[in-house]
Amino acid sequence: MGYLLALDQGTTSSRAIIFDEQGRVQATAQREIHIKTPQSGWVEQDAQEIWTTQIAVVQQAIASARLLATDIRAMGLTNQRETTVVWDKKTGRPLAPAIVWQDRRASTWCNQLIGQGLQQKIQQKTGLRIDPYFSAGKLVWLLEHTTGLRELAKQNRVAFGTIDSWLIWNLTQGAQHVIECSNASRTMLMNLDQQQWDEELLDLFDIPANILPKIIQSDQHIADTATGLLGANIPITGVLGDQQAALFGQSCMEIGMAKNTYGTGCFMLFNTGEQRQSSQNQLLSTIAWQCRQQQHYALEGSVFMAGAIVQWLRDNLAMIQSSAEVEQLACQVESSDGVVLVPAFTGLGAPHWDSDARALLCGMSRGTNKAHIARAALEAIAFQVSDVLTAMQSDIGHPLKELRVDGGASQNDMLMQFQADILNVPVLRPQLLESTAWGAAAMAGLSIGMFSSLSDIQQSWQLQRAFEPQMSADQRQAHLQQWQQALARCRSDVPRNHLHT
Repeated sequence: MGYLLALDQGTTSSRAIIFDEQGRVQATAQREIHIKTPQSGWVEQDAQEIWTTQIAVVQQAIASARLLATDIRAMGLTNQRETTVVWDKKTGRPLAPAIVWQDRRASTWCNQLIGQGLQQKIQQKTGLRIDPYFSAGKLVWLLEHTTGLRELAKQNRVAFGTIDSWLIWNLTQGAQHVIECSNASRTMLMNLDQQQWDEELLDLFDIPANILPKIIQSDQHIADTATGLLGANIPITGVLGDQQAALFGQSCMEIGMAKNTYGTGCFMLFNTGEQRQSSQNQLLSTIAWQCRQQQHYALEGSVFMAGAIVQWLRDNLAMIQSSAEVEQLACQVESSDGVVLVPAFTGLGAPHWDSDARALLCGMSRGTNKAHIARAALEAIAFQVSDVLTAMQSDIGHPLKELRVDGGASQNDMLMQFQADILNVPVLRPQLLESTAWGAAAMAGLSIGMFSSLSDIQQSWQLQRAFEPQMSADQRQAHLQQWQQALARCRSDVPRNHLHT
């Protein structure tokens, strides 16, 4: 029996999970990591803490599974994307705090690029919109504001990378300075068609090429872990950014397959196959993975508020004591009775991209109670997902066959049923909820020949429950029309005096 080890380095914790060949979890270990917000819009972490917690949970997971490091056939790694680290090539020490993907400090720089009319050029080259979310602006900020960093770069002492780069550097004790291609595709520095750093963009952003890692495939045998680190030299053979890992772990290997992760927000990825699809609907084009010398692309859409809406009901309105109670409350009524919540608390994400839109609760009457509002809150998650998937389908022209789901809110049966009804496609919830970690482990297993093909991995996917659409076409249309009307009223470009009805 061979075992696979997944390192799952997320925004709030570092985790390690050991799987057997069938994808069954043998052991899990987890440690929280701290987030600092020194100024409004700034989000930082200590890169050293990310490494020390990650190596600690690896050792803990191996011990709790009662295995030896020699029992682990390969290691896969998945990580929070876009988070940016710079460190000293000589000492291996971080040269600044890690700037987290949520950080907005590069907004001014991004607005300058947009003002110069570069939006189309950058989207054509990278598949991404100009936004502080991506690594490029974070790196430019570090080069401009970290004392002595540019001088060190001239001496070839500076290494830049995303979290996968930083962990691999430490796992190999400085032998490997690499970045996996799905992570590289989130930096706003990689040419999406060529899978190489774009020299024109490096010149434009004034980023020295010698600080950049080497771009590698997702299933590459990068190196073995350094001697003395884990009691055996474990091959590192699979790396994916977290959302791409969830797509792979959900076995969405074919064109037209999509997964949605219901977390604080929602991240949807739609497999577009070996051809890059450019979005006409403000979605992102990204690399899904590169394995067996072939690249797969995906379209991605992000919704800002999903599980966060339920937290708002709990913390701000005190309607529920715990997030788990929301389904019970929502099921006390047959419908929302015309109540619609548009959760634009931090603006609207894809495909609307209206950062000045604000939340709206409408359609209430004297008979409205908190159960109607709870139901409207859950329906709002499904409506937002519907908007993104409608945009994806008009970009692609491939009808969605099914939606595979994971993340915390995917456990909510009422929400999943409503999602299936609104999309008019089956929503499939798998037995294994660790889609992200399994995606990284499965990629590592594929690389070493534990799986002979992608179809071997697909066989490990087991259905827990399928939610089939039950709503009539008329009912669906009425729901979507109500949602679109409410959405129009919360947009920032609607004159306020038109809202009084």
